Amino acid sequence: MANQLALPTLDSLRSSVSPDLNVQAVADQWFSAFTEAMQSKNVSAVIDLLVDDVFWRDMLALTWDFHTFQSTPSVKTFLADQLPLFTLSSFKLREDLVELQRPYPDIAWIQALFDFETTVGIASGVFRLVPLADGSWKAHTVFTNLENLKGFPEQNGPRRDHQPNHGKWAAKRAREIECIDEEPSVVIIGGGQSGLDVAARLKMLGMKSLVVEKNERIGDNWRKRYAALCLHDPVWYDHMPYLPFPVSWPVYTPALKLADWLESYAHSMELDVWTSATVMSVVPGTKGKKWTVTVQRADKTERIFEVNHVVFALGFGSGMGRIPDIPGQDDFKGQILHSTKHNLASDHAGKKVVVVGACTSAHDICADYVENGVDVTMVQRSPSYIMSTKEGMPRLLALFWEGGPPTDVADRVSASYPNALVKLVHQRVTKEIAAADKELLDGLHKRGFKTTLGDDDSGFLLMAWNKGGGYYLDVGASQMIIDGKIKLKSDGPISRFTQTGLLFEDGSTLDADVVVFATGYADARNAYRALLPESLHDKMYPIWGLDKEGELNSVWREVGGRSKDAELNGIWCMMGNLALCRFHSKHLALQIKSYEEGIFGTRYQ
Repeated sequence: MANQLALPTLDSLRSSVSPDLNVQAVADQWFSAFTEAMQSKNVSAVIDLLVDDVFWRDMLALTWDFHTFQSTPSVKTFLADQLPLFTLSSFKLREDLVELQRPYPDIAWIQALFDFETTVGIASGVFRLVPLADGSWKAHTVFTNLENLKGFPEQNGPRRDHQPNHGKWAAKRAREIECIDEEPSVVIIGGGQSGLDVAARLKMLGMKSLVVEKNERIGDNWRKRYAALCLHDPVWYDHMPYLPFPVSWPVYTPALKLADWLESYAHSMELDVWTSATVMSVVPGTKGKKWTVTVQRADKTERIFEVNHVVFALGFGSGMGRIPDIPGQDDFKGQILHSTKHNLASDHAGKKVVVVGACTSAHDICADYVENGVDVTMVQRSPSYIMSTKEGMPRLLALFWEGGPPTDVADRVSASYPNALVKLVHQRVTKEIAAADKELLDGLHKRGFKTTLGDDDSGFLLMAWNKGGGYYLDVGASQMIIDGKIKLKSDGPISRFTQTGLLFEDGSTLDADVVVFATGYADARNAYRALLPESLHDKMYPIWGLDKEGELNSVWREVGGRSKDAELNGIWCMMGNLALCRFHSKHLALQIKSYEEGIFGTRYQ
């Protein structure tokens, strides 16, 4: 990197912003020069428009992959390698989306969105210009993103079906769902939001997919979790593709309500879904396709599909709970379960419950026990990041809030922040939230609850990216800890189970009838290994966690690496929260469509 990463403050730039600045003129001038340089493939001219510590993030548009390049040497290499491979045209600045932003008094940038075309794609972009000492403005951030494929527009809006259907719709849908007249091109394993989003995206691109869901109903992956589960992300952040939540939808969605919405979404979008069905195996194909997928239905009949693409959409850790290997579990006379198997607090009425863990699920479950009159103790093994949704969400998700920009604009602006830049911004925001939550945090500390401000004091986002947990976004359970309603033990590691509970390394004990492990999920790759031949198990790359560029390892792409001859080509990963699935399901669908139409390029490495 050119230097140690830092926010582009006015002091560091030795610059200021004139009160009579013509923002539109600055953006127009820069974009005109950028357009000329990109279309003429003049790498040096592009570099002249960027600050030395620039970020350039690309999602498929110019690399057929997800990349973040930081500093002009890195960007120069990327452009020199990739611009010769593309014919770029039709650059257009979105004049209504140009604005001077002052996120802090010492930071100013001009943010703008634009559109352009590549050889095979229709793309979008975002740039942020910062002022320099000589009065010029250069880009500190550039984002380029593949939106659509030329010649393959989505089949919606003016391209929807215009033909009336008199009494034939139900029979037509029944045949489509059973794949009687057409085999699927893609099998999607899992019918949660990630699987349904991909299926909807593929349908709009004219590709038939089959969603295979093991549960009896769509939405059961939410219905069958603990009854107190509620989303901690706001409604404006959680819309699904093509069918946003109604304007009366609550800010924070109860799990049972979301479950019903997913079921109605699959029906309204006419997605082909088999419930009570299980994928038994995914093995290399022998009939001209890459993969042979065997599906068993509730009546034990099996059907075999030959496809080029299999999407694993099984959620974080594929829903497989991780229980620490604590000695003595066989000695314990009570019940041991993982939070994924917990349902109702009332199941344990009159018993002493210990919940091991101190993050989201642990807090939700403990609060539910308290509200049902059950004696519960939380065992905290390591510090957790805590923020209240009241103070944190409006600051962190201002883009996705009442009165914010349209969801498609917010998605692109959000994605235009590389994770390294997000970290720098969140270091400031995290301090603000902690100050606003001071009374809450002080109360927790007095009870012995251990907190952290996250990786390098950057809050919870990078914790989520790197390990998928370590935090709780408070909606009430923290006050229960402060009030002593949720008992807390945080003074040492667990040594072993005893017949009656837990023994800690300091010699203290904790009696329990039930021990619930709210300790996260297993390696997401385990679900793949359960279906793929053993010879392919070691071909899988890490799925979650950030790579050296700050991009997630394999999510929303193939899980076996980037080369065209990788043995796991056609095995895809789709996962994430509702917002990530909404945005990135389009990326995954575009990649599959590109493969099938023979226009997919070479992934940049």
